[in-house]
Amino acid sequence: QVSLVESGGGSVQSGGSLKLTCVASAYRGHSMGWFRQAPGKEREGLAAIDDSGRITYTDSVKGRFTISQANNRKTLYLQMNDLKPEDTATYHCAAVTRGTTAEHLVATVDYGYWGQGTQVTVSS
Repeated sequence: QVSLVESGGGSVQSGGSLKLTCVASAYRGHSMGWFRQAPGKEREGLAAIDDSGRITYTDSVKGRFTISQANNRKTLYLQMNDLKPEDTATYHCAAVTRGTTAEHLVATVDYGYWGQGTQVTVSS
């Protein structure tokens, strides 16, 4: 069992930046990532780091968002720059303990655990 708590969301203007933080209750050799969900829309995988340290981003955030992980692998970050109104959503940190790849996680959002989420609102 892994519990995840996100923080760092807020309201910014278009072009602004935010840094999200996620703290896991324990490290179980899991892969971690971020996904978001806007009202009425499907979950969208954004970025992930697998247990081998490989990183994948979805195309819509490449060059704007950066995922990183603390050395203890229990804290995950998402630095978000050049935010756009279409980035408005609830952002969730997620983890999975079975073997998988970052690419698979971003494409499928197939995680076993996720946090309550933190709201990001970008105004034009």
